[in-house]
Order: sequence, then structure tokens, then C-alpha cells
Amino acid sequence: MSRLLFTGGTVVTADGSFRADVLVEDEKIVAVGTDLPANGAETVDASGRLVMPGFIDAHTHMDMPFGGTVTADDWATGTESAAAGGTTMIIDFALQEEGGTLNGAIEEWTNKAQGKAVIDYGFHVAITDLRDDIKTELPSIAGKGVASVKIFMAYKGTPLYTEDDDLFETLQLSKDAGVLVLVHAENGDAIAKLQEQALARGDTAPRFHALTRPEPVEAEATNRAIRLAEVAGAPILVVHVSCAAALEAIHLAHERGQTVYAETCPQYFAFSYDDLAREGFEGAKYVCSPPLRDESNRPALWNGLRFGDLQIFGSDHCSFNYEGQKEMGRDDFTKIPNGLPGAEERAMALWTLGVKEGRLTENQFVAVLSTNQARIYGAYPRKGALVPGADADIVLWDPELQVSATADNRHGNVDYTPYEGMTFHGGPASVYVRGNLVYRDGELVGERGSGRFVERNFKAANVEVKV
Repeated sequence: MSRLLFTGGTVVTADGSFRADVLVEDEKIVAVGTDLPANGAETVDASGRLVMPGFIDAHTHMDMPFGGTVTADDWATGTESAAAGGTTMIIDFALQEEGGTLNGAIEEWTNKAQGKAVIDYGFHVAITDLRDDIKTELPSIAGKGVASVKIFMAYKGTPLYTEDDDLFETLQLSKDAGVLVLVHAENGDAIAKLQEQALARGDTAPRFHALTRPEPVEAEATNRAIRLAEVAGAPILVVHVSCAAALEAIHLAHERGQTVYAETCPQYFAFSYDDLAREGFEGAKYVCSPPLRDESNRPALWNGLRFGDLQIFGSDHCSFNYEGQKEMGRDDFTKIPNGLPGAEERAMALWTLGVKEGRLTENQFVAVLSTNQARIYGAYPRKGALVPGADADIVLWDPELQVSATADNRHGNVDYTPYEGMTFHGGPASVYVRGNLVYRDGELVGERGSGRFVERNFKAANVEVKV
């Protein structure tokens, strides 16, 4: 029986901050309080540290095929980079193959994760082919602990693209099945036409990735998805919200009393369109969807996090090497694989740009990185909480830590970092998954394959998020 006693630290939860010890026994938290007796437990000195529940990143793409290639990070290097950023659980997107099944996607992604993941994990299933047999199959995934599916309104001309009728029917079916629908909200038809016109003009540089995906195509699709969910009477979650116009549609839905969850990501706070427009092909490093926006959107996004229109902060970690992968689109921006690495930097970017600058409190930081994620995605209170009975997923956060990001000191498998040269103020000193140390002082010590699958159960009526 393994026992740990974290002493001398300040416990930081979504509800408040207070001095307390945390006692861990057999991978579970058994007590939180002052002056807890060790009774033979190994003592971990948390003095000067903030003791937080492990962070959850419900938006990652590990070992995922896209655009004729596969992401640079597999489940080993990807979860190691996540752990180095304080993340103790990810929820990754299992893609339904053309002609394949939802349960087949779960099985394939389980095989990818097993023997490699160093942190715990779950899956969403990305539906790409809503055949009649898939409609019948959809309710069964909830019984396997997969409580969410994803629909892509973008990427017309690829298997990912989904028409409105299938989106609407998925919302109807998921409501009855107890499954949450996530949506990538961009108008795929408008984007395809704008891309076609840009290439016809000879506009091939990376910056045209953003110029052919302007803010209104995200705002329109966000509103359309929300209204379809309203008609279906179903909850919906909009991923990677990048601009004020899309956020406005979410805010209006909240004013109507509609159940709409929404996520934003670090790249929309750390980078902008100017990075896409860098000289030469350098902007390819910053190609993601939705694209990087003008900085004028940031105040609205901060307000969204602060006041609860945006309840979660995910990485959308989707890493492609610059050499050999991003370069696939050197003569055609539409062939640049979409995505940035960010699982390792997510929490540090939010602390540096948010908490350190007074835009968010440390409790809101924990809410959007951990507690709200666990509540919305159906893993609470096993995850996202420092309470007796919860898994002992613990981050000892050092608010005084300073790290300057370089490609050499990242823990993933991608050949660059978009955060090159950025100094983070605050970061994880130690990270524990179920009481097992996986990361300490810049070094990964977790065992590959030690991560476990976490079954989730979504019930919209029971979701209470913190702001």
C-alpha cells in the first residue's frame, strides 16, 4: 500500500485557495485538511507550491492521419509532452474510418494508446460517415465510457466534412443516447470556394489560410450549429473558438438559456495573423483551423473565460513537423497540414498571459484547465477535484518558475515549437497521476504504458461549471 502526504502547500481549486495537506493512499485522495498525520506515509514537501488537481486536455490529436500524413506525436511522446505541462488526462479524437464503425475507431485508438500513454486518457469519436448502421450503433459507445462525439462542419471535399442534415440527426440521436456532440464550426462550403478563388489568383502563401477562413465563416457556422442544437433540444460544445464574432453567438445562446459549452485554445492568445504572414514559408508553422486571428479578438476571448461563456481551455495539440510535413504545402497553402503543438505549453501560456497579467484568478485557471473539463466531459469527481475518493492526480505548481521555450527543451516529437523564445512565468514543478510521479523538475519519470482508460458518463442536467 503506497501512501503520500503532501504538506506545506496551498491547495488551489476552482472554488477557492487555502493552506492544507493532501493525503494519498493507493492512488486515491483520502483526506484534505490541516496538520494531517503522516502515519508512515512518504512526505512530499509542497512548500512554496500551489497544489492543484491534475489538468485535463480534452482536445488532442495523437497519432492521427490528416491530409496525407500522420501527426508527429504518437501516444508516447504526445502524452509525455502533456505531462510536462501538468496534464494528467487527455481526451483524444478517435476517427471513424470510411466504411468503418464507431466501435472500430475506439478499438483502433485503444491500441494506439496502450503500452504508450504515460497519463490517463479517454476518447471522443469523430463521426465521418453517418450510415444507418452507425445511427443504430451510436448509443452503444456510451456503454463503453465514451460520452462524446465530434462533427466537422469544415474540410469540404474530405471524409471529415459533414452536411447539416447529418449534424442535426447526430444531435437528435446523441441527446437520447446521453452523448455530448462537439462541433468544429466553420462554413466548409464558403471556405472551399474562397480557397478555389485564391489558388486561381496564384495566392498560395500560408497567410491565405487565414484569409480564406475569415471570422464570419466561423461565426456563421457557430450560430448555425447552436440553432440546430436548439431545434434538436440537445446540448452542444463548440471547440476552439477563435474570434469575438463566434463568441457572440455563444453568448446569445446563453442569454436564451440554451445549453452550449465552448472551448478556446492558447494559440489564439499567444499568436496572431501576423505570425501566419511571416516572411517566406515560415508562416506554415502557424497554420491551424480556425486560423490565427487579429489581436483585436483577444479582449472578448478573455472576457469569455472570465465570465463563463468559454468554460474550458484545450490545446488542440496537433503536431506536424515543419520539414517534410508542413512543407507539403509550400506551393499550395491548402496542402499545409493544419495544426500546432501545444499540450505542453497550454497551462503555462494561460498562467503567463492570464493569471500573471491579472486577467484570470488562479481559481479560474484551475476551473478551465481541470474542473470544468471533468464536469462537462463526465469524469467528475474522479478527475478534476482534490477531494476524498478522487484519483490522486496532482500538480505542484511553481508560480516563480521561469522557462524559455525552445525546440530543444520541449518533450514532444515535433521539430519546432511555435512558442520559440517565449518565456513562461509559472509552471509545474512535479506532476502525479493517481499518486505516481510522472514529471519532476523538467524530467519525465513516468512509465510508458502506465496511463489508463477513463470511462466517462455525460449527463447535461448534472453539469455545473465554475466561472
